Amino acid sequence: MFGHNTKKGLRFKIPGFGDRHIKVLLSDYDGTLSCGCDASSEVKVRLARLAECLDIHILTADRKVESDDNLGHLPVKIHILSDKDQDVQKRDYLDAFEAEHVAVMGNGNNDRLLLEAVRTAGGLCIAVDNGEGCAVDALLHAHVFARSAEEALDLLLNTDVCATTLRY
Repeated sequence: MFGHNTKKGLRFKIPGFGDRHIKVLLSDYDGTLSCGCDASSEVKVRLARLAECLDIHILTADRKVESDDNLGHLPVKIHILSDKDQDVQKRDYLDAFEAEHVAVMGNGNNDRLLLEAVRTAGGLCIAVDNGEGCAVDALLHAHVFARSAEEALDLLLNTDVCATTLRY
């Protein structure tokens, strides 16, 4: 089972909002980490840095992600979704983890159930527009909106900036 995390995670001290201890990142790929089906070198560098303290799982139907040209060489777990009911598949993938210790990133309607489940459980939810738009339902279930994958990953890498954004 994926839920047995051996990494220390990230701690967010967020006045008024509530502290978070994130151990796992679950992220969509298309339109969230990638634009035009490719992740930038900046995204790859940030993912490698985050993988030092978080278990990272990429949820996608795009099999190209597994190639070494893309994310295949990075220390991330890539889970390939089938074509049907991707929103349900993504939400059900969360069952392997303690949802309150999960950060999730997504941009599409098929991310809304996962975002909602993580938000309800007390995790951290980031809606992302990486150049392909962001569905309104994804926005409604997120805690914060990021204008790019780099910006979203930076919110995790710099916990003080994220806390400043979310504090009351």
